Amino acid sequence: MLFDQFNNIPMLVKDKTLLYFPIMSPLKLFFLLLLILAVVIVTLCLLGIRTPNLAVAAGVTIAVFTGLVLLQKRRNKKKKQGHFERNGGLLLEKQLSAADGAIEKSRIFISRELEAATDGFNESRILGQGGQGTVYKGILADGRIVAIKKSKVDESLLEQFINELVIVSQVNHRNVVKLLGCCLETEVPLLVYEYIPNGTLFNLIQNDNEAESFPFTWSLRLKVATEVAGALAYLHSGLTIPVFHRDIKSTNILLDEKYIAKVSDFGASLSIAIDKTHMTTRVQGTFGYIDPEYFRSSQITDKSDVYSFGVVLLELLTRQKPIPSRGEGEDVYLGLAQRFQTSMEENSLPTILDPQIIDQTNEGEVIAVAKLAQRCIDWDGRRRPTMKEVSIELENIKMSRGGLTIQENYQSPSCTGEEAVVMIDVYDAWTIGSENVKSTSDAYAVLNNTI
Repeated sequence: MLFDQFNNIPMLVKDKTLLYFPIMSPLKLFFLLLLILAVVIVTLCLLGIRTPNLAVAAGVTIAVFTGLVLLQKRRNKKKKQGHFERNGGLLLEKQLSAADGAIEKSRIFISRELEAATDGFNESRILGQGGQGTVYKGILADGRIVAIKKSKVDESLLEQFINELVIVSQVNHRNVVKLLGCCLETEVPLLVYEYIPNGTLFNLIQNDNEAESFPFTWSLRLKVATEVAGALAYLHSGLTIPVFHRDIKSTNILLDEKYIAKVSDFGASLSIAIDKTHMTTRVQGTFGYIDPEYFRSSQITDKSDVYSFGVVLLELLTRQKPIPSRGEGEDVYLGLAQRFQTSMEENSLPTILDPQIIDQTNEGEVIAVAKLAQRCIDWDGRRRPTMKEVSIELENIKMSRGGLTIQENYQSPSCTGEEAVVMIDVYDAWTIGSENVKSTSDAYAVLNNTI
């Protein structure tokens, strides 16, 4: 399992000797020195002690001050080194020295750089907040704008954060957000990413106010889908050790200044040795995007990312949320995937599509993507395509237009042969503790009753 490599990293040991002196800044120590020196001089004058002795007293005071400063520096250095080791710094240094390619371009920042870049992590610099931590907008000394991800002070999230650092540092793809470096000498690790200015795909899909200034056209939707599929195919098939993202969703897809898609947030991701077969685990992911087969069996496969990506395709096709909010319709307990499957089976696809994309000029492409999405969200993982197959099919759809019509009769996809299923080991982030839950729609009802 990936996290076995962290088992030997020494945890920060609290040194009891640090309790003997208060932690003070050099400026405070300087004023303390002046106070001590003033008290000593006044006392000696009152006692009538000769001037040479005042010089000796001043020297002693200065020596004490110097000792306190050196002691504090030593303590701070020891504390930072402890944080560095606990946050996986030794492992990362080993990788940086041994690896080639993208990882050697990453650098280790010092805390002062990032504090200055974010104006002391000022709240006005916050770009977003999530389960793992907060992302700040920063400006480095060389003028580069970056996104700095700061983990929450939570020991249970530390492994996820280090996991993200280790995985993303080895990935080099134009549609995966680029890691510029990290800082590990702070209490919680900091990751420094390229700054992506146009927010998330989720915001673009749901924000109707931008329709006039920036129309969310079908060609843009297809381009984004193709780019994300290419990134996932690369993670699954293009790396020496495959990576399963495990949390693909529209909020984890960022859009740069040219609206090029960037897959982000690898805290839940997993590297898997090629010779690994399977292992049972508890569920991790975002509700509405979780593969129902993974949900039922607790066995994660490469097809789990395919299912999640299929839900993203549905968002692009329908402009609806994976799980509707209360009051958004009669099918509040049915997820988008279930409602989409029903519309396909009942030959009523136009009723669920976003009206903006129903156009005679792109009808064939819309139908082809809808059929692909239906295969991606099949409840049987063996019948889903691989991400490589999805990527190739989307590229082909972009380059050709079919003669299909939206009223065409849709048949449930079938599997022409057994596909190899790779299963892997994961660790838990959250789980719904009910053995009687058999579907995601049932689970949603459970959540409504428990939240």
